[in-house]
Amino acid sequence: MQYKVKIDAFEGPLDLLLHLINRLEIDIYDIPVAEITEQYLLYIHTMNELELDVASEFLVMAATLLEIKSRMLLPKHEEEMFEDDFEMGMENDPRDELVERLVEYKKYKEAAGDLRHLEEERGLIFTKPPSDLSDFSKSENQVKADLNVSLYDMLAAFQKLLRRKKLQKPLATKVTRQEIPIEKRMEEIVTVLQKAKKRMNFFDLFPFEDKEHIVVTFLAILELMKRNELFVEQEMNFADIYVMSKGG
Repeated sequence: MQYKVKIDAFEGPLDLLLHLINRLEIDIYDIPVAEITEQYLLYIHTMNELELDVASEFLVMAATLLEIKSRMLLPKHEEEMFEDDFEMGMENDPRDELVERLVEYKKYKEAAGDLRHLEEERGLIFTKPPSDLSDFSKSENQVKADLNVSLYDMLAAFQKLLRRKKLQKPLATKVTRQEIPIEKRMEEIVTVLQKAKKRMNFFDLFPFEDKEHIVVTFLAILELMKRNELFVEQEMNFADIYVMSKGG
């Protein structure tokens, strides 16, 4: 059984690189190419495992990182010979062009965030007298304000989950495949969260060991997040992720 899912939250390879740089607390002007390439390829592999629609520009960036990594591993005299083959020449540090693109992208991303913040502030201004909102729950608004979990954080949690489960393909096995509709799994997750009446650890939503159930559950959580039917929060980098129902 195959699951074809398209996620709109991926903004591009530069967005993923910037996320990794922030998450690993790396100096954008001194990027450890070997480490960032390993983490980037791990995310690409995870997307393929989930059969997500990986755009071609992600693969182009992966090839670029591998090319930069290989250039930095070359001995100095070989690197100079390699540079002489280009008519226009290249910078001394093969990372310079990538750093320039990342810095430029970061500027636009921060500017977009500032404009979004201004839009949200302007949306709070009304020409009518203030309404009585005391009947509305304040806790739900607080959850939304503290929400700082991106799709990349969810992918990282999924990687950690797979390591915990230690999934391995058997050398020889014969099983009966059972289709698991994502919609049905979404209903089950919402029911579990509503019965719990409190937030649950992300890993507690995966009580089973087979990979098919794990993948379907993860995709169901992403779809519920997209529909704004559940909230996800994380107190700090590398901390556990918690999930709660909107109506919980």
